[in-house]
Amino acid sequence: MHREAAVEITGLVKRYGRTTAVNGLDLTVGRGTVTAVLGPNGAGKTTTVEACEGYRRPDAGRVRVLGLDPVVQGGELRRRIGVMLQSGGIYPGARAAEMLGHLAKLYAHPLDTTALSERLGLGSCGRTPYRRLSGGQQQRLALALAVVGRPELVFLDEPTAGLDPQARRAAWDLIRELRADGVTVVLTTHFMDEAEELADEVAVIDAGRVVAQGTPEELCRGGEDSLQFTGRADLDLSRLRASLPAGSEVTETSPGVYRVTGDVGPRMLACVTAWCAQYSVMPDRITTRRHTLEDVFLDLTGKELRP
Repeated sequence: MHREAAVEITGLVKRYGRTTAVNGLDLTVGRGTVTAVLGPNGAGKTTTVEACEGYRRPDAGRVRVLGLDPVVQGGELRRRIGVMLQSGGIYPGARAAEMLGHLAKLYAHPLDTTALSERLGLGSCGRTPYRRLSGGQQQRLALALAVVGRPELVFLDEPTAGLDPQARRAAWDLIRELRADGVTVVLTTHFMDEAEELADEVAVIDAGRVVAQGTPEELCRGGEDSLQFTGRADLDLSRLRASLPAGSEVTETSPGVYRVTGDVGPRMLACVTAWCAQYSVMPDRITTRRHTLEDVFLDLTGKELRP
């Protein structure tokens, strides 16, 4: 689906001394979409987003957000976007309700602050100074501050980090409603299930470049799905191999544990269960595993720990 771009980045380069944080990065975000930006620590995703917000001046390349240059036209742009930082940006002594109300007054048509506070579970802590809020409350307040001005585009940096399951679901519902209202959401997250659940597009960044971009379904397509079952050890699998769909394979990964790979679907399941019945094999359990976004992420960026 072709959409008008809300964010256009071409050849972005940003250096810090001798370190190149972003190295010729290209990225396009369609209007009215949720785009998840994924990457290991140090990949360049935060610097990229900060360049879009106008907090970092590129050393090379072109960045346009809602058609504007974030550095040259930052004042005009900031009236149209919302920003949720992972930490900081809020006065430690400010009360939650006062901070939200103050920011709302800076916009022409803000959301109702009372309703927004109640929705995000902030109603009971409105008079509490920011520094005395719990980590989850601080995170929810930061999310409220990012969206209270009815932005056309909102940048959310790890919006559900530290939230309990109920608060996380409330944040997800709010993000879905933003998209339904035509708001563009750029979301950085380390939670792969969050990206799969919310994102229309996923961009994986590593070593300062976008190494893959597409819908979660597109990125996961072509990966190795599998079906696993348990039974007696050292079963003769030759007849099972012959009956499986083309391109399938079956191996005994450990004594009595069998893994079938290929096009995991009803036909494969029927072949496996029919073979088990024919040869009096009672599987203790049959499980299927789909290639996930986390698998894709690790395939692209590696499994070693990053500093």
